[in-house]
Amino acid sequence: MSLFTEARLKQLIFFVAAIALLAAPARSQALVDPDKVAPEYREAAEKRRAEQIRQRECGLKADLDKVLPRDRTAYLNHCLDALAAKQ
Repeated sequence: MSLFTEARLKQLIFFVAAIALLAAPARSQALVDPDKVAPEYREAAEKRRAEQIRQRECGLKADLDKVLPRDRTAYLNHCLDALAAKQ
C-alpha cells in the first residue's frame, strides 16, 4: 500500500494550491530615496531612482499596450533604449 492514497494526495494538492493562492503577491522594489542614504552615496542613489522611474514608466506603458508576457522583455528593452536616446 502506498504512503499516500488517492484521496490524501488530492487533499494535499488542494492544500498546497490554496496556500499558493493566499500567499501575498510579490512586491516591486521600492523607489530609492536619495535623502535617506549617506551623502557619499547620494549621487548613485539619485541615478538609481531615475533608472527605477524609467523602468516603471516603461512597465506601465507595456501594461497599457497589453504586451504579452513573452514579448515584455523585448518591449521594455526597446522602451528603455528609446528613453536613453531621447536624453
